[in-house]
Amino acid sequence: MSTPLAPPAGRHDSVDGRRLVLVAVVLLLFFVGVVCADDVVFESGPKKVQLLELFTSEGCSSCPPAEASLGRLVNDPRLWHEFVPVVFHVDYWDRLGWKDPFASAEWTKRQRLYAANWNAETVYTPAFVLNGREWQNASVPVINDGGTSGVLKATVRSDNSVLVNFEPAKGEVRDFDLYLARLGFGISINVRAGENNGRSLRHDFVVLSLDHQKLVSSPQEFRLPSPPLEITNRPNRIALAAWIAPAGDITPLQAIGGWLPPGSGDGH
Repeated sequence: MSTPLAPPAGRHDSVDGRRLVLVAVVLLLFFVGVVCADDVVFESGPKKVQLLELFTSEGCSSCPPAEASLGRLVNDPRLWHEFVPVVFHVDYWDRLGWKDPFASAEWTKRQRLYAANWNAETVYTPAFVLNGREWQNASVPVINDGGTSGVLKATVRSDNSVLVNFEPAKGEVRDFDLYLARLGFGISINVRAGENNGRSLRHDFVVLSLDHQKLVSSPQEFRLPSPPLEITNRPNRIALAAWIAPAGDITPLQAIGGWLPPGSGDGH
């Protein structure tokens, strides 16, 4: 009977080493997949996604019906895919005795910039703006012109960083500004002064914070804006709205938006 030949020295070590490397690669791919599974991705596609803005105030008695009208868009099947609504609370109604907790001088400045573009002498609430133009209500028309605005994509990671990529439409070679807005939904406020004294107001699509940055490269990393700490009424749901505008011009060129998981960028 012949004696089996012993394997060459070091063969077992070589095989075991390759197995360990293979296991390590599989585990690495598994954990990378787990991390990527937490990413939330919003993408526009080439067709224009419309940005509908409402300028409003808790101190204005004619504003609640406009906000309620806009709030019904939460159930519109075109939401986020064809249009993105955002609500800015201005601060010039605070003089009547009720300080709107969502109001900001920055939002008022934005409305005044629009008014200057239209050669308007005054600003007012409620005021709708669709794609940078004065608009009359919360309805959003369907765009069938076949035009393209470029593809905007945002990937929100589990660490609250946002990776933004914009591929301009053919011929668009200028610089761009990026706006990232954190939106709150289902927020109720009991107003105790001003024109809405005694009323409980519900807010949807309300801008809690806005980050405005230059988009100098694609892709580019940003931070998910957190709500200001002084806002104590926490929203039932949160969403992200993002839009691109030509540098130095607030008129939106392309927009995206969508729901964020609970706790994203809480800041509390």
